[in-house]
Amino acid sequence: MNNRQLTGMLIKRGIISLPELKSLEELSIESGESIKDILFKENKLNENQLVDILSEQYNVPKIDLSELEIQPEVIALLNEQIVTRYNVIPISRIGNTLTVAMADPSNMNAQDDIKFLTDYNVEVVIASATDIEAAIAKYYGESAKKDDKKYGDISFDMEALLSEADDVKLSETNFDESTSLEDMIRNSEEAPVIRFVNMVLLDAIKKKASDIHVEPYEKSFRIRLRMDGVLYDVVHPPRNTMDAIVARLKVMANLDIAEKRIPQDGRIKIKIGQGEDMDFRVSVCPVIFGEKVVLRLLDKSNLQLDMTKLGFFPDQLEIFKEAIYKPYGMMLVTGPTGSGKTTTLYSALSDLNKEDVNISTAEDPVEFNLEGINQVAIREQVGLTFASALRSFLRQDPDIMMVGEIRDFETADIAVKAAITGHMVLSTLHTNDAPSTITRLINMGVESFLVTSSVNCIMAQRLGRKICYNCKEPIDVPKSELLKLGIKEEQIADGYQIYQGKGCEVCNGTGYKGRIAFYEVMKMTDPLKDAILNGASSMELKELAIKLGMKTMRMSANLRLLEGTTSIAEVLRNTAPDENA
Repeated sequence: MNNRQLTGMLIKRGIISLPELKSLEELSIESGESIKDILFKENKLNENQLVDILSEQYNVPKIDLSELEIQPEVIALLNEQIVTRYNVIPISRIGNTLTVAMADPSNMNAQDDIKFLTDYNVEVVIASATDIEAAIAKYYGESAKKDDKKYGDISFDMEALLSEADDVKLSETNFDESTSLEDMIRNSEEAPVIRFVNMVLLDAIKKKASDIHVEPYEKSFRIRLRMDGVLYDVVHPPRNTMDAIVARLKVMANLDIAEKRIPQDGRIKIKIGQGEDMDFRVSVCPVIFGEKVVLRLLDKSNLQLDMTKLGFFPDQLEIFKEAIYKPYGMMLVTGPTGSGKTTTLYSALSDLNKEDVNISTAEDPVEFNLEGINQVAIREQVGLTFASALRSFLRQDPDIMMVGEIRDFETADIAVKAAITGHMVLSTLHTNDAPSTITRLINMGVESFLVTSSVNCIMAQRLGRKICYNCKEPIDVPKSELLKLGIKEEQIADGYQIYQGKGCEVCNGTGYKGRIAFYEVMKMTDPLKDAILNGASSMELKELAIKLGMKTMRMSANLRLLEGTTSIAEVLRNTAPDENA
């Protein structure tokens, strides 16, 4: 019940008057407390009166739990975790209908979860919160009294789990194959499910994984980790544990465990140690054999904001910094999902973030919080799109704006106009290389003369794996193979040495440890602008940019190969050959 409904009922019953309401509203705004809490504190409202109001408002009967003896078989229908989480108590079951006492009859999530877990229809009666807590303590034990635990902010002893992880491999975790699915869901907060899920999260943190994939199939169930951009199988739990593991993850992320028909998004925060948090962005998507869960690890301690350490060559970094420090214009970063565009933009914003500038960002979603920068999370379902956020920024006295992605003409049009009217705009697009970004903008409907007037620089990037420093070893590669990669004869005339990783404990046997970006930085020079105005194709623009000194992504990757940072396999996996280069 909202404040207006409550105060209306309080006035109707003569508990407060209209003059008192005004002072209560002012006190509520000043203190941040609800009107209900203020009235409780001042003894002008008690729980019995609140129960009467709720009973009348929702047309739900009220009961006195102190006069009721609940049967053990009814208590057994709901576990301790559910009753303490929602502050409810089961009181009777007749046929296929379970009656529960609740302090908040408007909590539909609680009713849906109880219906899902028990497979009974749920009928609600109202009791006071204090009476329900006393009943929970009586029937479930003193330890089950409701506390303030927030299920979206799970904490556990990291050191204890670390020592446990040394002794128990994930693949050796045992589940009882005979346990029913219903029992596993009910016990999603208990061992072995809680222990197993914590171990998976811990394993991902220890291995510095970027994503966890929980994937159901018709006859199997697997969990994979993405490390340095590549997915690796970790464990295949028994198929009948799938719903229990997914339910546990949904509870941790504050999602509706009863809803299996539509995608859901949430967040899990884990306290690792003294003042350190690890965030997991959770995405649940229904698939034909269950629900797939993907968790993205958002480790701020691993966020690299130093531009000199991202993988730029000195000449590329000079062009990039020159572009972002111009008083106005547009800096575009392109590449597929997972290519490091957000990290590059965050590093630029961190460098630009000074006391005398106003920076606003529109992101979908906001991955990391940056001190001193105004970050807006896009919510298209309520009309907060990239375009509407940009319009709002223009009324907020901006100096620098970052748009998470240019997806349509409307966003592109506003961004371009902002860039040519005195603002610095940073954004991303999904194109394969820097020159094709020009064609993409023009195809969106942006006039070519506006593109040349607004864009300062375009940068394409990919992330390649670095060879593990611990097991790095030289290998023999014929000169002809290097020439096929596009390496020039003069680059290897004085000799060369190519390396690969052998595989060791440090790199989990992969031969790779960490990643480095391969960049293609295209500065908008006058010859390029003339070519764009004359309708040049992306291939013609690329040839011209190379003549003007641009390193393509393949060229950047080849230089990293020759210096021993990456491997031939990574060059081929992440970059396309340069035609006519």
